[in-house]
Amino acid sequence: MHYSNGNYEAFVKAEKPKDVDQKSAYIVGSGLAALASAVFLIRDGQMKGNRIHIFEELALPGGSMDGIYNKEKESYIIRGGREMEPHFECLWDLFRSIPSTEHEGESILDEFYRLNRKDPSYAKTRVIINRGEALPTDGQLLLTPKAVKEIIDLCLTPEKDLQNKKINEVFTKEFFQSNFWLYWSTMFAFEPWASAMEMRRYLMRFVQHVATLKNLSSLRFTKYNQYESLILPMVKYLKGHGVQFHYDTVVDNIFVNRSDGKKVAKQIVLTEKGERKTIDLTENDLVFVTNGSITESTTYGDNFHPAPAEHELGASWQLWKNLAAQDEDFGHPEVFCKDIPKANWRMSATITFKNDDIVPFIEVVNKKDPHSGSIVTSGPTTIKDSNWLLGYSISRQPHFKAQKPNELIVWLYGLFSDTKGNYVEKTMLDCNGIELCEEWLYHMGVPEERIPEMAAAATTIPAHMPYITSYFMPRALGDRPKVVPDHSKNLAFIGNFAETPRDTVFTTEYSVRTAMEAVYTLLDIDRGVPEVFASAFDVRMLMNAMYYLNDQKKLEDLDLPMPEKLVIKGMLKKVKGTYVEELMKKYKLI
Repeated sequence: MHYSNGNYEAFVKAEKPKDVDQKSAYIVGSGLAALASAVFLIRDGQMKGNRIHIFEELALPGGSMDGIYNKEKESYIIRGGREMEPHFECLWDLFRSIPSTEHEGESILDEFYRLNRKDPSYAKTRVIINRGEALPTDGQLLLTPKAVKEIIDLCLTPEKDLQNKKINEVFTKEFFQSNFWLYWSTMFAFEPWASAMEMRRYLMRFVQHVATLKNLSSLRFTKYNQYESLILPMVKYLKGHGVQFHYDTVVDNIFVNRSDGKKVAKQIVLTEKGERKTIDLTENDLVFVTNGSITESTTYGDNFHPAPAEHELGASWQLWKNLAAQDEDFGHPEVFCKDIPKANWRMSATITFKNDDIVPFIEVVNKKDPHSGSIVTSGPTTIKDSNWLLGYSISRQPHFKAQKPNELIVWLYGLFSDTKGNYVEKTMLDCNGIELCEEWLYHMGVPEERIPEMAAAATTIPAHMPYITSYFMPRALGDRPKVVPDHSKNLAFIGNFAETPRDTVFTTEYSVRTAMEAVYTLLDIDRGVPEVFASAFDVRMLMNAMYYLNDQKKLEDLDLPMPEKLVIKGMLKKVKGTYVEELMKKYKLI
């Protein structure tokens, strides 16, 4: 497997891998990474679909990319949303090949591109305070020179020196008081205790987004929820190629033979619809494991009941533990699933409004008509003075194809689940659906006398996700297994708990990238995997970021000590009349 850039290899049809007709594939999980693996096996590996088996413990595919109408609760449920951008190179490489289910002759990428050209993301309000008022400093990052230096220092620090370090161990109080941190943490779900190593990756991976943190104009979104817009078209494609889906199936263990300098998966032990089975494997049987899950063990409440907090470890975590017990190269799952701090995001909620009483308040805060068909919040709107650090997102409506014209869906989440609310004096974990809705209505400026009635008229489903922030746990090198462990002949790890260089977890891109790398490595496919977007190596991106990190000040206007001012003055004198000066002018640094 090798990385490519540019379009030289982008349109190449790979040669058929040697002996692929004698190979089979067994994929554990049916989330985005698993489905992408199956697509790449068929498209690029030219494996016959009927030789591909997907094992899913639930009764439906999709993993964490969900969105469903729950008949039992008579409500829609979404556990989260996906923020996508143009430089998800592997994601778009995948979806250029998945036919649209709505527009004949088009791909999902065609459909997605046209939608976002016609209806681009742009948040008119990013942060509110005082029950619906725009933050007066919204749009300013408010980073001190010291905080900017801390960002630069982190980016210059090698990953090996950031092992097991937390974000609050590399930044000081001034950084956490900035709007930059407010935007960054609520957009990406970072907590102060999260991995400094992952924070560094995010800074370098998304340096191009510094200028748009306020308006979120760099983001792209699907027409409907991601399950209907992305997952179902992939499932239709795979079933059309004969891929075999095995639902209600738990993979309990995979035994790996480690001898002769090789690692070979030799047997899968699974429970399918309550029946214990084994599958014997050879080197021709490729195994792709989704190790760990952020939505494993999710529980749900309703208007009158909180989501239960008690949960078991979950099958995906137990499988990873069973694998890790066999070989050090298979990672350390306990780093991610044990001792997750209490002060974290673990709750979300889906509100379905069945009348338009909330619409005027949304229009006042977000300056958009939620029934216009246009995207409303373009990502999260953050409530800065919420004790829960509550955020909400309103996507294009309808968010589900079956949604009724009078229904409006709002998604809530809070980064501090262990504190009491401002209106409801309970933690998020202790709140039922009505109480979660009431807290949000309060922050939206709804008169207090109207809050109980409006919350009772809506249907709110709390979701407790004990592992939702586990991607960000402080980690060391080796805690996540390589996509294809050293000397592995037929076993690969896929998804956000597998290790691939430079890219960032908690993204759809990471899921697809690991899938692509796994398939291309095990089948030795002669086509490059697109490299991670090289934003941190592009001087234009860095200049643009520097301008916005300093709240759009020119270099000579920065509040710096005199020695540093003299250094800048000397540097500007040296570049005068050069191409560097032209670039600095273009990006407003001088």
